[in-house]
Amino acid sequence: MKRIKSIQTILAASAVALTMGASAQAADMAGKTIEWTIPFSETGGSAKWANFFAPLLSEALPGNPTVVVKFMPGAGSTKGANWFQEQKNGDGTVMFGSSGSTQFPYLLGDPRVRYEYNDWNPVMASGTGGVAYLSAEAGKKFDGSANNLKDTTFIYGNQGATRLDLVPALAWKMLGMKVEHVMGIKGRGDGRKMFESGEATIDYQTSSGYLKGSAEMVASGKAVAMMTWGSLDANGAIVRDPTFPDIPTFKEVCEKTDGCETSGEAWDAWKAFFTAGFPSQKIAFLPAGTSQDVIDTFVAAFEKIKARPDFAEISKKRLGKYPMFTGAAAKTALGTATTVPDSAKAYVVDWLKTDFGVQLKK
Repeated sequence: MKRIKSIQTILAASAVALTMGASAQAADMAGKTIEWTIPFSETGGSAKWANFFAPLLSEALPGNPTVVVKFMPGAGSTKGANWFQEQKNGDGTVMFGSSGSTQFPYLLGDPRVRYEYNDWNPVMASGTGGVAYLSAEAGKKFDGSANNLKDTTFIYGNQGATRLDLVPALAWKMLGMKVEHVMGIKGRGDGRKMFESGEATIDYQTSSGYLKGSAEMVASGKAVAMMTWGSLDANGAIVRDPTFPDIPTFKEVCEKTDGCETSGEAWDAWKAFFTAGFPSQKIAFLPAGTSQDVIDTFVAAFEKIKARPDFAEISKKRLGKYPMFTGAAAKTALGTATTVPDSAKAYVVDWLKTDFGVQLKK
């Protein structure tokens, strides 16, 4: 808990350092096209995140360049991340958007990972949340606990065992639920499509994906919200997600479910990966070799976006109520997103081997 508290304190303090990053001469981006690559399909939460920021970034950058969001799904996002590792264009025309599903393979030593976060230049990071929901039929049995759901076999569209989907998968495991995983979907938006068609009976979306697509299903009675992953308070404790204050957290559901514990190895591992995957989940990068004036120009542009008088309102509607970090604070957020205790990693590696047949080094 002390570690989490110190992280949040550092993030807050780092925001003060934003003013020292600006160059005397901003890079002129007039006439340029910036390609912002997202390593998922165009239907997921990362797509909605980048599509939200792209026009704002175009407006905020000097010269108002065109910002185009491109998609490179594959191998649970490692395809796109491996591609970005090789990019050497440092003039600001190449960007990359990482998510928890890119961070987790890196943390777990997935053999497909050929990228190194420490080589990249983070210019903006933002937090998010997640909501798990059930089919309408199963939702009738949900009473705030998973006790009445343990006899039901659920179907879930999973991006990959080492991706961000390990957070819901481990949560459902801890609740004693039977969930069959259909592996290899290209993004959470594709998981939602499976749910909408009846191919899946349980799903989860990050906040932007839930607000854009899944919330309507819940409102119309076609789905039932089960739980969020929650948010972290200043002391590192799990509290209700500020975007979804009426939906219980996993911690609350676990406390009401027979056999689920909010202490011990499983809980510590789940919370560690939740912390790495959500409070600073989505990060915008410029590639290695980018000149400092370009980095400073992008940091200043994102800070300008954050300072817009309408930003809090428009962001809340599209992405949810979560912090946004730039400059030094974005670098600190990256550290949070790419660090977990060795004990949590060892627990997850063993669990992935047992439940998914995935062999990784501890």
